[in-house]
Amino acid sequence: MKAVRTTPTRRPLLRTGVLATTAALLLSGCFSTATDPAAADDGRISLAMLQPPRSGLSPLSDDAFKLSRWSTAETLVVLDEDGEAQPALATEWTRTDDLTWRFTVRPDVRFHDGTTLTAEQAAASLTAATQASPRPRILDGVELTAVADGDEVVVTTAVADPLVPQRLSSPQLAVLAASAYAEDGTVSPIGTGTGPFELVAVDGTSGATLDRFDGYWGEPAAASGLDVDFVPDGTARGAALRTGTADVVEAIPVSQAALLDPALVHEVPMPRTNTLYLNTGSGPFADPAVRAAARDAVARATIVENVYEGRADVAEGLLGPALPWAAEGRGELDLPAAGTVPPGTPITLGTFTDRAELPEVAVLVQQQLEAVGFTVTQDVREYSFIEADALAGAFDAFILSRATVLDSGDPVAYLTSDFSCAGSFNISQLCDPAVDAALQAAAAAPAGAQRRALVLQAEAAVLATGAAVPMLHERVVQGEQAGVTGAARDPRERVLITTETAVGD
Repeated sequence: MKAVRTTPTRRPLLRTGVLATTAALLLSGCFSTATDPAAADDGRISLAMLQPPRSGLSPLSDDAFKLSRWSTAETLVVLDEDGEAQPALATEWTRTDDLTWRFTVRPDVRFHDGTTLTAEQAAASLTAATQASPRPRILDGVELTAVADGDEVVVTTAVADPLVPQRLSSPQLAVLAASAYAEDGTVSPIGTGTGPFELVAVDGTSGATLDRFDGYWGEPAAASGLDVDFVPDGTARGAALRTGTADVVEAIPVSQAALLDPALVHEVPMPRTNTLYLNTGSGPFADPAVRAAARDAVARATIVENVYEGRADVAEGLLGPALPWAAEGRGELDLPAAGTVPPGTPITLGTFTDRAELPEVAVLVQQQLEAVGFTVTQDVREYSFIEADALAGAFDAFILSRATVLDSGDPVAYLTSDFSCAGSFNISQLCDPAVDAALQAAAAAPAGAQRRALVLQAEAAVLATGAAVPMLHERVVQGEQAGVTGAARDPRERVLITTETAVGD
């Protein structure tokens, strides 16, 4: 393996203690917005990220999304805005039968360690993912094999899967050099990717350093490198943007966004919906008319304004603006009429504290439901202590912030798990033949316009039952200094720094 520089030259972001001091100065109004004078104008990008690595930056874990956002590890396929598969390390692909796909590997691609990308190594990387423990979540319930045949990777599944190309876009299925894979099963992305930036050093859970890779197969990177710091404290991340010690900052809390120059703050719609799930199996909400009364009682705009300070989108359906095609293709919804709630009807409303805004949402929802006749008792716990009860139907209503597209970029898995008779995450206890039929039709359709239309039909079928009341779609706040250009604002949080990202004067 190529030697790795252990003491790289970098523009250090302020560390924990100094960041806390910076944050305090920020809140007292004593800090200017001038860029840190110690930061050299060297074309490098300073990046403050929310979470430190949890698994040593293993590409087979959730840490893979960091490697993808740094443009150091790449996949055979990428997704466009509509979730359609586009070429990356594979130039084209064909489906030869229900179970088999053939992907042509891009020629003349070099790994950062100097070796050449081949179909054999691409297949080996995919095979390593299928054999990992735990397996990447994109492969949950999926039996997949990959072998090389000339310049092609032949991927075979145990059952027909129209989303194989979309699955291979997951950052957890990145293709790395053979030197990345150790005999003990660990995988190192240091100096083993194919992207425009080479990961050259990792400082535990504090930071990472990447340099421009001049042998990149595509357009060369505009920036000379990345200096990454992991800054879990939200106040500190806001301060890093305010003081100019970071060029790009991810996941700025709403409370901090209000303190920053609006020109530096960019909101990105997330494929995440805050939903009120209603128990259709027992209790008052077994009655569709009572469910409809609860739906009409929820004042979505009030929640968005009061809890999210306007930095969220009022929900029109389960799928939000992070999927532009949803609003474009959604027709008029046939919703059940609301009935009258007998005064004092008792219900239990559950949610969890892990997302700080949800208890606040619960307070407003309680007030809104009590205004139409319900008597609400709240049960709020940490998520790990409430999930089992929620799935068992212990609550009449439950507030959940839920990702609506998973690693394949497709919402069918979410809709099936949450609303089908056999769904593994069916908090609403819903079992409706029309919903199941709509979900099965969507799942069987090939990727593209037909599948998207069937997904919207399934969404409409779910909403017609009244089992779920979508309240709002969340946004993430991304900070960028005035001189930064070309930073990606990606709802799926797969892309952030690209070949076009640069720091100007």
